[in-house]
Amino acid sequence: MSDYPIILKNINKTFRIGSTAKDSVLNRCLSFLSGREKKLTFSVLSNICLKAEKGTVTGIIGRNGSGKSTLLRLIAGIYQPDNGEMTLEGKMVYMTGFGQGLMPKLTTKENIYLIGSLLDLSRRDIERKIDEILDFSELGRYINTKVYQFSSGMLGRLSFSTTILCVNHKKPDIILIDEALDAGADINFQHKAMAKIEEMIGGGATVILVSHNLETIGKFCEQVIWLDQGKIIKEGPAKEIIEEYVKING
Repeated sequence: MSDYPIILKNINKTFRIGSTAKDSVLNRCLSFLSGREKKLTFSVLSNICLKAEKGTVTGIIGRNGSGKSTLLRLIAGIYQPDNGEMTLEGKMVYMTGFGQGLMPKLTTKENIYLIGSLLDLSRRDIERKIDEILDFSELGRYINTKVYQFSSGMLGRLSFSTTILCVNHKKPDIILIDEALDAGADINFQHKAMAKIEEMIGGGATVILVSHNLETIGKFCEQVIWLDQGKIIKEGPAKEIIEEYVKING
């Protein structure tokens, strides 16, 4: 494997949204019926270049709408770039928003199997992990309870525990984390969760972390990329970039 499992060169991404040239209801209807709806194109990412060295943690910061999540989704293969080059090596896991993916009408056990399968674990692998997941989440006595009865904290504990332990089991080479470090539970569980995240990040994978939490970025990341309006404003050592970002954005 290369020393740089993630290499991006001059990556561009645009999105298109529908809009009509005139505002009246009649004109919108006529445009729709005639198929002449005007498409507006806007740039989300522009000339992005990134090299992530093996085993390092790179943070991406920026205001809402700066293109952070879009960049991660491009690397994950959810979106395709309009042009540019991407070189990615190794097994990859994309993690976003703990609490997502749970099905309210399924039980705790059924949701563990669901999330595990979405993370590409076999049924046998999930069976091997389920006791550890239940123990870590502290939800063992609710194994057959449908999760629509859970509090938000319990949902967060279940989703976090399942996701993090399944990801650890896969031992990925690349981990993409998009605003997914809030375990959404009591302070004791949050401390336990952060220790598990440190263990995962310290396992030798190449990590790219998107977060608005600058304290988290400063704690885990060696280098930081600052995005604004789809362009890289600055990149460099975490402490230096974060300090400059705070001066401008408060």
